[in-house]
Amino acid sequence: MAKQEDVFKKVVSHAKEYGFIFPSSEVYDGLSAVYDYGQNGAELKNNIKQYWWKAMVQLNENIVGIDSAILMHPTVWKASGHVDAFNDPLIDNKDSKKRFRADVLIEDYCAKLEDKAQKEIEKAAKRFGEAFDKAQFEATNPRVIEYREKQQKILSRMAKSLDDNNLADVKSLIEELGIADPDTGSKNWTDVRQFNLMFGTKLGASAENAMEIYLRPETAQGIFVNFLNVQKTSRHKLPFGIAQIGKAFRNEIVARQFIFRMREFEQMEMQFFVPPGTELDFYKQWKEKRMNWHLALGLGEENYKFHDHEKLAHYANAATDIEFKFPFGFKELEGIHSRTNFDLSAHEKHSGRKLQFFDPERNESYVPYVVETSIGLDRMFLALFSHCLKDEVLEDGSERTVLSLPPALAPVKAAILPLVKKDGLPDFAEKIFNDLKFDFNVISEEKDSIGKRYRRQDAIGTPFCITVDHDSLADNTVTLRERDSMAQERVKVEDLRRIIDEKVNFRTLLAKL
Repeated sequence: MAKQEDVFKKVVSHAKEYGFIFPSSEVYDGLSAVYDYGQNGAELKNNIKQYWWKAMVQLNENIVGIDSAILMHPTVWKASGHVDAFNDPLIDNKDSKKRFRADVLIEDYCAKLEDKAQKEIEKAAKRFGEAFDKAQFEATNPRVIEYREKQQKILSRMAKSLDDNNLADVKSLIEELGIADPDTGSKNWTDVRQFNLMFGTKLGASAENAMEIYLRPETAQGIFVNFLNVQKTSRHKLPFGIAQIGKAFRNEIVARQFIFRMREFEQMEMQFFVPPGTELDFYKQWKEKRMNWHLALGLGEENYKFHDHEKLAHYANAATDIEFKFPFGFKELEGIHSRTNFDLSAHEKHSGRKLQFFDPERNESYVPYVVETSIGLDRMFLALFSHCLKDEVLEDGSERTVLSLPPALAPVKAAILPLVKKDGLPDFAEKIFNDLKFDFNVISEEKDSIGKRYRRQDAIGTPFCITVDHDSLADNTVTLRERDSMAQERVKVEDLRRIIDEKVNFRTLLAKL
């Protein structure tokens, strides 16, 4: 646990030191669970958006993108169920005075049971070597079966209690399991109670006539209320999808783990509209497609897993999470949900307007069913950043910190480094900069020794360093250094664009999908 905490502290420290993420309003001592993205963070974030948008919209002829408003009519949130049901079950520890989500405490307990099961599997794998049959061991080993059956029993009970709003039983479950405050070890708990997560605000010129509205807690409803507008103007038949990237706001009482859980965050969502009765087939397809999108980044298949929901949201008939192995354990990164026709039907009812599709093949009108894919952009940022940040010991015994991001997502694609600040080398470097800047985000640096500049570019994840020396003036060549291998080769200046593009173009990622 201590090692995981140390890794996470390094992630937070590195993000600030190298211009990725800063505490918001830091000069005023910050604002809890709100963060600003610095110069390198903004570039990385935009590149993640591009990868998602290109894979979702550009590569699919039956998916289009929109950008809906953050402020919406308040009845939208009544129809969606957020006014009445968008709650978290909270519990306080009487001794530490700290507040926790009751369901997260229970899920963390179950995660420890799964860790124990995994340790049994790992020990057996070492013992049996190549002869090890993992599936058979999981199905027959008494300890693994016991851990997983207990986990399943706990999660099923919690899901039923939350569905029934039986908060007393949720507290009883916490007490029966002996769950303690993770920071102090105290088991002195208050009752569990529900807390609505929406931010309210006012719309209007005067306080007495102002309408009470909400900052949107999700981006999906902006897609649903625009379903007919988009369908009619795009002339798409079902199945087709609407994608969106945008800000959402949740008044998280228990906001923690850096940018993993924030009060202001960004979502990348796609709602796929399908004929009734076909939704579970498309649900399975999108599970596979979305996992492939993640795996194309090369972060390791072992760092992802599906977690099917025991407790389904009020709108869903199937739901799963793609979980990623963060420094603090496996946690939700993306959700895939079969939302049935709940949302469009609810908006029909509350608005009094039909939100139906006339299907010429069926010769009937109906409210479409929806399959949703929803990924937190900030969580995706954290997954990439935490996994790719590495300390390496080199052959000569020296060390370096490298952010080995997929090159297409790197904030800076190439750094142009004149060996010295004289003899015409900076002017030569500037010519290269001015040539490459139209195609790539490049920078030029002159300060510090060339070794220190290499280390700094490694730390921000720059795939290439271009060193200009005195020979460059004579033969129009430069030294091109590759980040991950640190290999250096002499190349012609006119070849730089082609070489860099082959490595950093989004095609390198998209072609894997």
